[in-house]
Amino acid sequence: MIYRTLGKTGLTVSVIGVGTWQFGGEWGVDFSAGEVDAILGTARDEGINLIDTAECYGDHLAEKLVGERLRHERGDWIVASKFGHHFHGHMDRTRHWNPTDVRGQLEASLKALRTDYLDVLQFHSPTDDEFFNEDLWAELERIRRDGLVRYIGLSVSKNDNLLQVDRAPEAGCETLQIVYNRVDRTPEDRVLPAAVTHRLGVLARVPLASGFLTGKYGPDVEFPANDWRARMDSDKRAAILKEVETVRREEVPPDAPMAQWALVWPLRNPAVSAVIPGCKNVEQTRSNARAVRWIPDSEEHPYAIER
Repeated sequence: MIYRTLGKTGLTVSVIGVGTWQFGGEWGVDFSAGEVDAILGTARDEGINLIDTAECYGDHLAEKLVGERLRHERGDWIVASKFGHHFHGHMDRTRHWNPTDVRGQLEASLKALRTDYLDVLQFHSPTDDEFFNEDLWAELERIRRDGLVRYIGLSVSKNDNLLQVDRAPEAGCETLQIVYNRVDRTPEDRVLPAAVTHRLGVLARVPLASGFLTGKYGPDVEFPANDWRARMDSDKRAAILKEVETVRREEVPPDAPMAQWALVWPLRNPAVSAVIPGCKNVEQTRSNARAVRWIPDSEEHPYAIER
């Protein structure tokens, strides 16, 4: 495994993390506590120490499943969660940004995770109106002073929201989470340079472009009705698949599994500290971790710590 510093937080994180949206049941799979324990055990054995979860991956369900593992080895993990929503059912959430409600969401997250603190608590895809709330910023600072979280982060919904990124330090944020992968390079224009300027530690989510960059989907793919990709605009889906094929043919080394190559592709950007892919089983977890072999030994990175 390779480790980097998460911006100015000083936290040492594995460049490959574990995303946990799938544990909330919205990927068409219901996970047992034993399955999640096996996935996290494999991740730990492979040197992964970063978990990204959220309040609305199920009704704190993903956090509860992760918490079964954390209660035995909390000190081995860097844990990031989020706030801003209540979960009501499959792809059904309501937005809640009142400072009092946000503290309640955090308390529920801590209970589910069986821990008394989070390493990072992130704004979860706020609108500008939700983000620019000085009362909320003050409450987050109180939460931090109370020792419930170590650092505050911003997970943006739009990859070009420079307004929020530029004001993130004023809100007390020291990390940034964005969608960034080989077929969505939008953050490169403005957001990633701003993150470097503000020394925000960057977590890149959806590094495999929702599975498209695994290379296993052809132009005629049909997704199950309960898969959100089935509801994508057909022209957009076709354009992504076409670009993926071009990338596979022209950029991926002949001896590299496309999924592993694509997974570490965002890590070549000097702003990015880690990627947080999801995983459905032990085999995917192990493959994700071992993708670091496609990061060149000679490659220098400002946040690099060790290999």
